[in-house]
Amino acid sequence: MKLLVGFSDRFALGAVLLAALGVVLMMSVGVAQRRQARPPAGPRELPARTLPVPDTVSPETQRLIAGGIGDNWNVAPKTPEEWAAAAGRGGGAPGGIGGGNQAMLDRFGVKSEARTVNGVATYMLTPNDIPAENRNRLLVHVHGGCYVMGGGGVAEGVYMAGFGHYKVLSVDYRRPPAAFYPAALDDVVKAWKGAIAMNDPKNTGLFGLSAGGALVLSAVLRMKQEGIPLPAAIAPGTPMSDLTGRGDSFQTNLMVDNVLVGIGRCDAMAEYYANGHDLKDPMLSPIYGDFTGFPPAILTTGTRDLLLSSTVRVHRKLRQAGVVASLQVFEGQSHAQYNSDTPEGKEAYEEIAKFFNQHLGK
Repeated sequence: MKLLVGFSDRFALGAVLLAALGVVLMMSVGVAQRRQARPPAGPRELPARTLPVPDTVSPETQRLIAGGIGDNWNVAPKTPEEWAAAAGRGGGAPGGIGGGNQAMLDRFGVKSEARTVNGVATYMLTPNDIPAENRNRLLVHVHGGCYVMGGGGVAEGVYMAGFGHYKVLSVDYRRPPAAFYPAALDDVVKAWKGAIAMNDPKNTGLFGLSAGGALVLSAVLRMKQEGIPLPAAIAPGTPMSDLTGRGDSFQTNLMVDNVLVGIGRCDAMAEYYANGHDLKDPMLSPIYGDFTGFPPAILTTGTRDLLLSSTVRVHRKLRQAGVVASLQVFEGQSHAQYNSDTPEGKEAYEEIAKFFNQHLGK
């Protein structure tokens, strides 16, 4: 009986061991299968998909996100006449104060006055309501428009004056086809010199978006080279900081961004402005410059912005250089859609105003 029991026990133990071995083999096969199912390193193929309008934003911003893609996003001007029309020559730039946007000025309680500052055409935008702490402060504004479109005092300058309650000096820099690189950068730096001749640089900031955001960064690089007093703080919004087209969001947000859409018309305009100059030059693509010693910066972008990566890369490079830098990213927004009369637009400009308030002297 004892022999039978011993044999039975050994038989049972063997069965348990065989079962365990089987489980291990099955697990090994499963792991191997999962490893085989993983895609190899390299480009990722994505299925066609539909992106819903997020319900996590205001109705006003939902309407912007739901907007269609323009037919001309990938169509660049070809003739001198088409380039001149894109630049707004003769009739004032669309959206610019020179183009007759009095309704917007009235809406935000802002007065516009054309001025020539250090030989550069500008607009002084003065809100009716200026709090005591901002009376000795000035913000210099550099407009966007892919280096070709837009004029001084465009919407972002009025939003900053209206939402932020700062005096804003908007620079109407020269643009193609009237003038090419480095005309815009030269004008921004000259206007800055004029601004700090009438206002303490410690109380003066510099901001812009898109091409204007890139010009802000390149202007600071130029100021460093020339020993010009730097702004107390800067706000480069969704900057065109890399004209070479590098950056993840140029792919991930391709055809998702309903403003820029993809590398197309806007990039052709930037290249037209560059006029054969090396696009990797930091004075055109400031991401390749040295950010050491830059003033505190606040950057703004959106989750659907084609230039999300361009903005993120600038933010990281500023931080790596030891610069105080903040990054605000808005839900669902395409390129520069925070530049709008929406709750999110108000929030964006108020955040920028708070940042300037924190870093500008009084």
